[in-house]
Amino acid sequence: MNGEQEKPGAFPYVIGGASFIPAIGIIFGIIAIIWGLVTKNPGGKKLAIIGACGIALSVILYGSLFYFGFVQRDGVYDDLRAKLSKNTITSLAQAIEFYKTQNGNYPASLEVLRESLPENSMVFVYDPAHVQIGDEPRYYHYDLKDDSHYYLLGVGPDEKPFTNDDILPNIEVKPNGNIGFIVHEGSKSGL
Repeated sequence: MNGEQEKPGAFPYVIGGASFIPAIGIIFGIIAIIWGLVTKNPGGKKLAIIGACGIALSVILYGSLFYFGFVQRDGVYDDLRAKLSKNTITSLAQAIEFYKTQNGNYPASLEVLRESLPENSMVFVYDPAHVQIGDEPRYYHYDLKDDSHYYLLGVGPDEKPFTNDDILPNIEVKPNGNIGFIVHEGSKSGL
């Protein structure tokens, strides 16, 4: 063959193309880079570049999702976290009322309630609207007013309880109702 090197077939490029599949494509990208650098074929560099671009796509894609989901504030994900928080806190209020039914009094803290829940309980005492990298999860704000009433809320973006951005459970509070949840006059649910 007159010293000409044979071009790689289609299979290496299929491996390189598979590197554009998010997450698992990283493995194919590494294979394509190694194959492209080891081969003596003229298309080897192109194959390595394709593999590197596929890996870069995964890094950019997941980096963006991480940024918009956990770091950026005042975006679309804040609204989604607030809605999730509202659903979660509503379930938590039901668990608090159930705790009172079983024990005759409201829990002294959310930690006490958490310890009383079954091992695989779907009741969460942590506020999903609070997402800070490296921070411990933050409990919902829970305050016993007296033996028969309590405040329960997510503190919202200002991180202060009893303000107009508080996230409250979706519970109808009746003046002479049989539940102990009450709304502080400073709290107004934004949802």
